[in-house]
Amino acid sequence: MASQSQGIQQLLQAEKRAAEKVSEARKRKTRRLKQAKEEAQAEIEQYRLHREQQFKAKEAAALGSHGSSASEVDKETQERIQKIQESYQRNKEEILNQLLSLVFDIQPEIHKNYRMNGL
Repeated sequence: MASQSQGIQQLLQAEKRAAEKVSEARKRKTRRLKQAKEEAQAEIEQYRLHREQQFKAKEAAALGSHGSSASEVDKETQERIQKIQESYQRNKEEILNQLLSLVFDIQPEIHKNYRMNGL
């Protein structure tokens, strides 16, 4: 009877450890997703700054000769930024779902070098 009780206690402890590991994995996943989002936002901001610099350079070059070309460059830049934002909005859910499926859809399998007893 004592060995049964001890076996039950071991099972309960193993279940508790497994629950802790799952909880920790979820926390790590959440941190990774947050980090990926922050990196994406930083990349967007960096691209926006780069495009602004390009625009200002084109504007300065064109200001002396063509006043209207600066507004055309500004319009083109705004259109491209809008396209990038739309692409981001359109694809962020799909990418997030792909990341989540990679994290949650784990296919456990026996390693090819594993040997069964007696084989």
